[in-house]
Amino acid sequence: DFDHGDVHLNTGRVFVAHTANDTLEVIDGGRLALDGTVPRCPEGSGVLCAQGDGGLVFAAARGAGKVLALDPITFALHNELTVGPKPNGLAWDSPRQHLLVADVEDYSARLLDPLSGETLRKTQLPGRPRWCVFDSARDRFLINVRDPACVVALDAGTGVIRAQITVSGAGPHGLDLDAGGERGFVGGEPDATWFNAARQLLYVAIGQPGSIDVVDCQHMLLKERVTTEQGAHTTAFDARRQRLYVFLPASSRAAVYEERDDG
Repeated sequence: DFDHGDVHLNTGRVFVAHTANDTLEVIDGGRLALDGTVPRCPEGSGVLCAQGDGGLVFAAARGAGKVLALDPITFALHNELTVGPKPNGLAWDSPRQHLLVADVEDYSARLLDPLSGETLRKTQLPGRPRWCVFDSARDRFLINVRDPACVVALDAGTGVIRAQITVSGAGPHGLDLDAGGERGFVGGEPDATWFNAARQLLYVAIGQPGSIDVVDCQHMLLKERVTTEQGAHTTAFDARRQRLYVFLPASSRAAVYEERDDG
C-alpha cells in the first residue's frame, strides 16, 4: 500500500510513502525508473517536498511518531523530528520555514522548526485531520477534518483557529488550492487531489473502483475519467513537467500520465 507522494520540482524526483514496506520510494523522473529506497520510515504516510534551493523532503513516519527530514539529492537524513503519536498531513510555510504536522491520533496540529526540531505551537482540532496545505495569500494553513466534516483555517503565525468551514461531503480528504482564482478544492471520499494551474484542471484520485477524474475547472465539468487500478488512491503531480504519477498497490507499479499540447 502507498500513502502520499510529492515531486521535488528542481530534480523531477518523485517521493512516495510505501506504507506497507515502512519505506520511502524515490523515482527518477528523467529515467522513469526507481532511483532509491529510504528505509526506516515505519507506516510512512504524509510526504512533502519543500521546493526551492536547500528545500528538504519531509516524510511522516506514523508508526514511530516522527517526521523524517531528508536531502532531496542524496536522501541523507538531516533530522528526525519527534512529534505526536501518529503524524500524517504535512504543510510547509515557506516564508517562515515552518512545518505543520497534523496528527490522526491526538487530533492536533503542530508547528515545527525543522532545523532545531522544536515544537513551536500545538493546536487542538475539532476532529481527526487528514490532508493540509499552506495558503500563502492569507498566511494560514487549511486542514481537512473528517468529522465534523470541515476545513479548519489556522493562523500561520500564531496557530490559532481563525475559521471552521463546513464541508457538505462526508470525510473530506484531498485538498489543494487555486491561488490565482482564490478557490480551494476539497475531495470527500476521493483521496489525493491536485490542481494544475497552467491548464485549469483538477486531478482527483478515486480508489474504488480505481480511476482519476479530470475536472475542467473553468467550466466545472468532468473532462475525462482515466481507469487506473483498484485501490489506487495515491498520486503526485509534477507541475513543471506536466506529469501525474499514480501509484498502483495491487501490481506495485507507478503509472505516468503526461499533459501534452495536442491534448
